[in-house]
Amino acid sequence: MDKEILPDSVAQGVSVIRKGAREIGDGPGVYRMLGESGDVLYVGKAKSLSRRIISYTRPLLLPVRLQRMIAQTRQMEFIKTQTETEALLLEANLIKSLRPKYNVLLKDDKSYPYILMTEGHDFPQLIKYRGRPSVKGKYFGPFASGVAVNETLSLLQRVFMLRNCSDSYFASRKTPCLQYHIKRCTAPCVGKVDIGQYQLQVQDALDFLSGKSREVQERLRQSMMEASVQEKFELAAQMRDRIRVLTQIQSRQGVSSVSVGDVDVMALVVQEGVVCVQVFFYRGGQSYGNKPFFWRVEGRVVEADILSGFIAQFYQARPVPALVLVNVMPKDASLIEGAYDVKIREAYRGDRVELMGLAIHNAQSALARHLVEKGSDRKILAGLVDLFGLDDVPQRIEIYDNSHISGTNMIGAMVVASPEGFEKKAYRTFNIREAGASDDYGMMREVMLRRFGKIDLQQIDVTDKNWPNLLLIDGGAGQLSAVSEVLDELGISDYLSVVGIAKGEKRNAGREKFFIRGREMFQLPISDPVPHYLQRLRDEAHRFAIGTHRNKRDKAALGSKLDHVSGIGAKRKKALLLHFGSARAVEEASVEDLAKVEGVSVILAQQIYDFFHSD
Repeated sequence: MDKEILPDSVAQGVSVIRKGAREIGDGPGVYRMLGESGDVLYVGKAKSLSRRIISYTRPLLLPVRLQRMIAQTRQMEFIKTQTETEALLLEANLIKSLRPKYNVLLKDDKSYPYILMTEGHDFPQLIKYRGRPSVKGKYFGPFASGVAVNETLSLLQRVFMLRNCSDSYFASRKTPCLQYHIKRCTAPCVGKVDIGQYQLQVQDALDFLSGKSREVQERLRQSMMEASVQEKFELAAQMRDRIRVLTQIQSRQGVSSVSVGDVDVMALVVQEGVVCVQVFFYRGGQSYGNKPFFWRVEGRVVEADILSGFIAQFYQARPVPALVLVNVMPKDASLIEGAYDVKIREAYRGDRVELMGLAIHNAQSALARHLVEKGSDRKILAGLVDLFGLDDVPQRIEIYDNSHISGTNMIGAMVVASPEGFEKKAYRTFNIREAGASDDYGMMREVMLRRFGKIDLQQIDVTDKNWPNLLLIDGGAGQLSAVSEVLDELGISDYLSVVGIAKGEKRNAGREKFFIRGREMFQLPISDPVPHYLQRLRDEAHRFAIGTHRNKRDKAALGSKLDHVSGIGAKRKKALLLHFGSARAVEEASVEDLAKVEGVSVILAQQIYDFFHSD
């Protein structure tokens, strides 16, 4: 296509791309397209960089989305690799870290929870664990959610009666706790069961979690029969109840008589420009839950390309099973198999068809619900334009709230929402340093200065995804006035719309009062969905603010306690918090665990332990 018939911006982008194609040469690698300010627009990989890059020089043959990307491209960067597999892994890593505007992004990158059987103790724990596997023991998972882990753990406690208390709590017990009395622990802490008997409980739990559920049930059945023959009817009844719970766990799996080992099942469906990938986790033939992932895509959808990018990103920081079952074979299946040492297969027969059918059904249902919810949210966002006098549908809403107790540990919190939902990676907190105790207006002014004080007026771009179209302030006319004064001082009032939201009469949801500069306070009918949507945003800001404040308060409380322990200074206090993650965990830690912290000797560990556990 001749350069002359292209729009100037597209022609400029094509020129940059052609120059890059001439310079890079052949061979595998990764390329990045950069915009005017150096922001990364797109990350891609190629077996032959020059041939892949040159395909962008015919923009009118490409989807509109890619035409816009080319129009914004002002620079290209390249990284050559030895193999195409290396390029695949590097591309996935860069997409995850850089989050380019025009790539399909896996937004959910949180760690998944596990069930952990601890080691290094005569009486191991069976607990939930999230994060890097730094604790010695056997891990089972990942589970799709904390809810799935909690439900499974609750049932396992009823069957195998293993302790879930911390080592320090275990060591300090003199009498059995409630878990023993409700038959969820055999109370090894006070000698109600010896090591040998407890190890049999542990082995049964390990066998069950490893997929040997039938063997475990058979052992329990034999024990029940023996107890019955010996007329130990209470023990026989306990065994019967435990068998019932195991049957209940298996019935929750959703698929009967399925033996697939370790496998992730991924079903991709598309509707109305939205993609859903539903992932089911199976380990040892047991279901560990499922989770849907959603994207909005523009133009022609190539399912094989989308699933390829999804899988490559998904396993960047997650354990990889032996097998991944898919309903669409990903474009780079062979590369992914080599990179992650996994087999990718479509489901054609047997148990696999049953598993895939369940995954597809759940994907379709989840996508239908998602479209209804997002469709409703989009209508509400469109309604905000007239309600609040906005220029366009807001693409980024920032919601602010403060939290403190009697002026201590003051926190300002910002959460972010978009048409796609809450953008948790964009959340921020602000430690309030200058405002006086309980000065809500002063705290809000300080937060606004911290958020916008360094903004360069010459660099403001209201179309930038990181620039808020609407600020929602938790509070009434006073808070609105405080925020508006700061924005006026900074000269950015014309670039932002600000709305204060105060609780309604008797704090009833739907009866909120709205404040906008230059307008009278107003309320909306309780049947209107807008106030309920805005209440959801404000509740999230409140939750985030309260949680952050609580963490800060706990750390401060621990710090004040540790000040009274000889040999503990600021450096060791910080090391303890970083190691254990919370104040409560430090208080519950054993001497052995405390001694693992850098700078804490065994003697000091004992002093810390005695400080928290002395009567």
